[in-house]
Amino acid sequence: MKLIYRQHAVRRMFELGISTADVSSAQVSGRVIEDYPTDTPYLSCLWLGFAGNCPLHLVYADNPAPMVNASSLPSMNPIPPCGWRTATRKNP
Repeated sequence: MKLIYRQHAVRRMFELGISTADVSSAQVSGRVIEDYPTDTPYLSCLWLGFAGNCPLHLVYADNPAPMVNASSLPSMNPIPPCGWRTATRKNP
């Protein structure tokens, strides 16, 4: 399955200095921490992975169409201490 970097993800990568190697590391080391089964146009999930010692949140949206068979990466954010914002927890 291929990974498609959406415009917002590319912009965030540029702003934050995140490389495709960092994303690959986060993919290999991470896991789904929250599913979004009602997202449209595709189901998506929040992924937590690591680029070295730096945790990254990645959002994946799956397009299971036979001719596409790809996941898109619409967004990402570093998590403190590697980032600069205070981490927040979603209310249950």
